[in-house]
Amino acid sequence: MTARSGSKGGGGKSGAARGLHVRVKTAKKRTVSSARWLERQLNDPYVAAAKRDGYRSRAAYKLIEMDDKLHVLRAGAVVVDLGAAPGGWCQVASERVRSRPGDSAPNGKVVGIDLTEVVPVPGAEVIQFDFLAEDAPERLRALLGGPADVVLSDMAAAATGHKATDHLKIMALCEAALDFAVDVLKPGGAFIAKVLQGGSENQLMATMRKHFAVVKHMKPPASRSDSSEMYVVATGFRA
Repeated sequence: MTARSGSKGGGGKSGAARGLHVRVKTAKKRTVSSARWLERQLNDPYVAAAKRDGYRSRAAYKLIEMDDKLHVLRAGAVVVDLGAAPGGWCQVASERVRSRPGDSAPNGKVVGIDLTEVVPVPGAEVIQFDFLAEDAPERLRALLGGPADVVLSDMAAAATGHKATDHLKIMALCEAALDFAVDVLKPGGAFIAKVLQGGSENQLMATMRKHFAVVKHMKPPASRSDSSEMYVVATGFRA
């Protein structure tokens, strides 16, 4: 994950086949923590599903699982992906709104931004830029060419290891994403953003309720149960 305009982690799929558990031992240049991380990756059905289905990250399934319930990524919709790297959410969005070359009408549009470079995603236009830069919203609006139907944010700042600090940093990113969403969404539009549980998200939710008809939390199955990560979801934007 890149500091400030953040990237997404890896992904998998509900009901993915589970094989034999792979154990990883520490080696000369491998710490205990890195061995545990590698073992978890090797045994994660969402990681395996992402490889099988051609998604760049296990995070793709978080969006798939949420949209299967929300149905906001409709054909022809215009979508903004904040913190787009490595591109998994752009892949899902472009499939569902039909923005890929050769997709049948109605055709949507997907625009993304990340501080790190993103390998081109068919059907999406992603720029390498800091979302918190003063002129970032203007650049995104220029690419959109008009209002958006959905604003997505999977942004997360580089972790410090201090829970309270990390929570405040990701909440600041979420608040910036919400400000942008309020500025660019069409009436009836939707906003989805990652947060970390920690208490201060209640104030964010209260602000969201001023602008959206329905506001709630979601934790898709692809989000690891031992993670404090969850998503705030708002639909029915009031322009």
